[in-house]
Amino acid sequence: MPRKTMKDEPCPVARCVDVLGDRWSLLIVRDAFDGICRFGDLQRSLGVARNILSDRLRKLVDAGVLETREASDGTAYREYVLTARGKRLFPVIVAMRQWGEKHLFARGERHSVLIDKRTGKPVPLMSPMGKDGAVLNPDATEVRKVAGHTGS
Repeated sequence: MPRKTMKDEPCPVARCVDVLGDRWSLLIVRDAFDGICRFGDLQRSLGVARNILSDRLRKLVDAGVLETREASDGTAYREYVLTARGKRLFPVIVAMRQWGEKHLFARGERHSVLIDKRTGKPVPLMSPMGKDGAVLNPDATEVRKVAGHTGS
């Protein structure tokens, strides 16, 4: 039975999960940020079956997260690169990375760290902030339904 789509859900998280809600899609996006853009390289990096990779790449292209282009080296290969919409996922991937670093590794266990190229230091912990610059915790926020807008 096909999976129910959430594209008509009024919740932005549900719609995001509809596009990125499986491990392969998220890991493809992670690899795209790391500069891995060819099918074969993605398959080697992920260890995923060709049919699954093809399906997820197609879905990410259809969702406007990735686009295909001719290979930068002039070969016959196609590359999958992040679109502007896809690049806007960077904070999502960073937040997941930072949560994983904090909660999924034992003290002293080897793992990767995201480094700011300008400073050579780890990227500071991301936190939602209010307009005044104060860090927001879950108790300081609420979800409100908004009416759709018409036109413009």
